[in-house]
Amino acid sequence: MYRFLLTPRWVALHVVVLLVIPAFVLLGQWQFGRFEERSANSDLVTRNMESAPVSLETLVRPGGPAAESDRFKNVTVTGTYDPAHELVVRRRPQNGRPGYYVITPLVTGGGHAVLINRGWVKAGASADEYPEVPPPPTGEVTVTGRLRLSETEENSGVRERPGLPPRQVLLINPASIGKSLTYPLLDGYVELTDQEPPSAAAPEPVPEPDVGSGGGLNLAYGVQWWLFIGIAIGGWALLIKREVADRKAQESVPEKEEVRTD
Repeated sequence: MYRFLLTPRWVALHVVVLLVIPAFVLLGQWQFGRFEERSANSDLVTRNMESAPVSLETLVRPGGPAAESDRFKNVTVTGTYDPAHELVVRRRPQNGRPGYYVITPLVTGGGHAVLINRGWVKAGASADEYPEVPPPPTGEVTVTGRLRLSETEENSGVRERPGLPPRQVLLINPASIGKSLTYPLLDGYVELTDQEPPSAAAPEPVPEPDVGSGGGLNLAYGVQWWLFIGIAIGGWALLIKREVADRKAQESVPEKEEVRTD
């Protein structure tokens, strides 16, 4: 009764089922891995954004890197803005509008400086035109903001290119920007959320990052792939059962007697 399972057509079906099952297992595992990764990232960012502000120098030392685990922590730093070396970062839309981030070095009393993302301004008449930027306050200020990691081509997906208009960059990269400065820059940069004393006019604040659902979609996709395993096995078994039933039905039908005519 079951020898039909060894026919070429059924052997091909067995091979397909045996191939798709491990493929679905691997796809499900990959989605579950992405879920864990994104959930861990969401938890880290949320926890750091809710942390109490600490001095920037306790997290980032001169000549040392900003730690991955410290990104988005709230920090404070005191110093004086250097508007002569202010830059704008191209291709930074906000709320659906094209514009720039305004990056101004803040020189601290320790002889080094940190890049401050003072906020967003709308684009000018053309991409080559320097936008209208509210000036930073003069004198000593204390900035509170989120610590961000230095942007690179690898972690941002943005390609730096030469020939940009003066005072415009594509990446907030202290290692690159610091080459034109006379003082050392700390790694990373600070995304301003508050400042004392406040500016009379200032760029539009950068919104908090959207931590999303923590990989909820990946979890759903992982469950979906593993459900497909049950569907594949169930469909394979159902086809076999139907084939057996059809064969039994054919065998139960009596052969018609041959009609003889003299």
